[in-house]
Amino acid sequence: MSLGLPTTTPPRVSVLSVSVSLLSGPLSTTLGLCPCPHLCLPSPPPPLSLGLCPPVPLNLCPGPISVSSSLCPLSLGLCTPLLSLWVSVPSLWISSPLLSLSSGQSLVSRLLAQGPELGLELVFVWNRDPGRMAGSVPPSLQLQKLAALGERHPDLVVEVAHPKIIHESGAQILRHANLLVGSPSALSDQTTERQLLEASQHWNHAVFVARGALWGTEDITRLDAAGGLRSLRVTMATHPDGFRLEGPLAAAHSTGPRTVLYEGPVRGLCPFAPRNSNTMAAAALAAPSLGFDGVTGVLVADLSLTDMHVVDVELTGHPGPTGRSFAVHTHRENPAEPGAVTGSATVTAFWRSLLACCQLPSRPGIHLC
Repeated sequence: MSLGLPTTTPPRVSVLSVSVSLLSGPLSTTLGLCPCPHLCLPSPPPPLSLGLCPPVPLNLCPGPISVSSSLCPLSLGLCTPLLSLWVSVPSLWISSPLLSLSSGQSLVSRLLAQGPELGLELVFVWNRDPGRMAGSVPPSLQLQKLAALGERHPDLVVEVAHPKIIHESGAQILRHANLLVGSPSALSDQTTERQLLEASQHWNHAVFVARGALWGTEDITRLDAAGGLRSLRVTMATHPDGFRLEGPLAAAHSTGPRTVLYEGPVRGLCPFAPRNSNTMAAAALAAPSLGFDGVTGVLVADLSLTDMHVVDVELTGHPGPTGRSFAVHTHRENPAEPGAVTGSATVTAFWRSLLACCQLPSRPGIHLC
């Protein structure tokens, strides 16, 4: 990885409801999502390699990665300095593959269980309600005041609480660490987005954004970068009990088996459905030529969807010489506990985003992962 940290300090990780740190030692690991062929090396690391830990299978990519800062700027640096990660536990419950936990609690549990074998050490947990940590987080790992974050010297902060945390504290967090945003809807607020970008540039820290339930992120980004994206529409449907709506949408009622609660620019939806619009927000970030004002978001209450969330992504390209346009429609069914805001597959996707952002270089700006 390349978080831009000195190579003399053992890596650490923390979570805003959870804080973790990477164990010291060489890391020869099996990671996927390799951004370039130089990362997958069949032979032992060269003299300038950062790899010092024993091999660790992360099952993300084909082939062993010997971390070397001399081979590629995207080298994996997981065995470089203190990598801290921070995650805030939300009050809503979701379904994980093994048991029902809030997403923050699920992440904490996974870090505690799998962190050591991945070279990760949990170092602190912060929760908006400190009482929620009692009995589940060791007292030594509990951070009582967010303002004291810098005292733990985190390198990566992971938010899975609510956009409000990013609005209020995102820029301040970037003073101390890279940031992984689990609530992309926060970036629909133009002031927040500007503050994050300015802080990112000033403190030379990266803002990573988890893609969550958005399928085909890279394809959308590539088509957009090539100038071939004409329209993008994301529809999220679930049972009304799975919504956490605010403002005028909070008073919206289903008028039948399937009711469209909102259809329009994603920017207009995010403030009133901050927990239910993250996939749409990720799509807006994946397609900057359209952005939050050009990507269409559709929120649907469907009484038949008692145990799943359904996300449809529809995109079209510009007409070609024949007058026909390129088009793609993906349909994603994500199992979820009744009334849950997040589906089980999204929990896994977030974990992969966390691991993936550790492969990316620490460069200023906002980056989907």
